[in-house]
Amino acid sequence: MYFTDRGIEELAKRRGEEEVTFEWLAEQLRAFVDLNPDFEVPVERLATWLARLDDDEDDA
Repeated sequence: MYFTDRGIEELAKRRGEEEVTFEWLAEQLRAFVDLNPDFEVPVERLATWLARLDDDEDDA
């Protein structure tokens, strides 16, 4: 188990029943980076990965 799994598990437990939009998620990610600029690169990588989930592997 990765250290981040604890945070992911907490997220699922606390907010797992909620429905959110990607616009809401994008705003939360922007707010997080504003407060924690050292995490800009990992957040950008996560956002890009999420955005491209449905891309064909051949397009990568």
